[in-house]
Amino acid sequence: MDILKFITAGSVDDGKSTLIGRLLYDSDSILADQLEALHSSNRKNDDGSIDLAILTDGLKAEREQGITIDVAYKYFQTDKRKFIIADTPGHIQYTRNMVTGASNANLAIILVDARKGVIEQTIRHSFLVALLGIQQVVVCINKMDMVDYSEEVYKSILKDYNALAAKVGLKNVHAIPVSALKGDNIVNTSANMDWYKGESLLHFLETVEITIDASTEHARLPVQWVIRPQTEELHDYRGYAGRVSSGSFKVNDKVTVLPSGFTSTITKIELLDKEPEEALAGMSVTVHLKDEIDISRGDLLVNSSYQPEVSQLIEADLCWMDTRALDTTHTYFIQHNSKVTRCKIQETLYKVNINTLEKEYNEDFKLNDIGRIIIKTADPLAFDRYQDNKANGGAILIDSRTNVTVGALMLRNVAD
Repeated sequence: MDILKFITAGSVDDGKSTLIGRLLYDSDSILADQLEALHSSNRKNDDGSIDLAILTDGLKAEREQGITIDVAYKYFQTDKRKFIIADTPGHIQYTRNMVTGASNANLAIILVDARKGVIEQTIRHSFLVALLGIQQVVVCINKMDMVDYSEEVYKSILKDYNALAAKVGLKNVHAIPVSALKGDNIVNTSANMDWYKGESLLHFLETVEITIDASTEHARLPVQWVIRPQTEELHDYRGYAGRVSSGSFKVNDKVTVLPSGFTSTITKIELLDKEPEEALAGMSVTVHLKDEIDISRGDLLVNSSYQPEVSQLIEADLCWMDTRALDTTHTYFIQHNSKVTRCKIQETLYKVNINTLEKEYNEDFKLNDIGRIIIKTADPLAFDRYQDNKANGGAILIDSRTNVTVGALMLRNVAD
């Protein structure tokens, strides 16, 4: 059974937490103690029904204010699929939290209030989803019960959103009219919108295709550890352990070690006590090579026929996550897979106003700002463009003074 990881994004009061609560409640995915707490809670909706947002609003401040502040993860499954939900904050103040929650998602649910339509926050969330390379997007036009389940309202909002999706570069967009409060089109299709001939949200989530890159084109194995027991029993043993981040490797594949450029051939793959012929993305394996070459933690094994970029000067999109502004005179650490090296921000190209999508120049990067920079690293990095291969195109910036993660990077190109 495969796992679908998805996020929910929307403005304050669009009903993200209620939608997830309804999804869990109507699919019978709530534990007995959670159900008891839900029914005994004194937090009710205006019509006297249970406030299902309680299921995801875990922080005291969230329950008091009725907003989402941090990323809340929920797990459930049906007969067809397992799910990991990241309920992400909608407010611009918590942009970094949304980026964190979305970084590993396969799909995004973007909520739009049927009474308000496409607003600034919708633009911001759609831009972030596109920036983070999420391939599948479901637009849930929520609170349809408050506009008398109007087909005209739905079509008008959908037209506006399709124009936005084209502008920010979203491709696979699927729209569903819903009422999270009443349960319309969440788990079961709604009789209140007989004009809608599509599927419910849960059915879509159960059947949407998850693309897994098993090609050799993006075969990447960051080396975590060099295993060299040096015992009498294993005198000649030399293995390179790591988790295949993308693509696949097979025995007899010709591989290149980056950044050194040495080449060799895979002679054996170990997975616990087995020796499979192929290692797929997500597998933690030990690889043996035909030649004894110099390889250490932080190096990258790739298919020799499909190599990534190798450079010390990289253009990247940056989401700044620290309360202290970016300092171009300071030396940071950059961590890319298992490799950590020093770097400096050579140039800030621009920031993006994520409410209007306009570029702003000569501006400081502060908390939650997003834009494009050029990085100069002390050691070469072997990377793919984030849009082509997220697993080998993402990195983080770490403040060398505090060891705090201060930025998320989406690597783009070798800088000119």
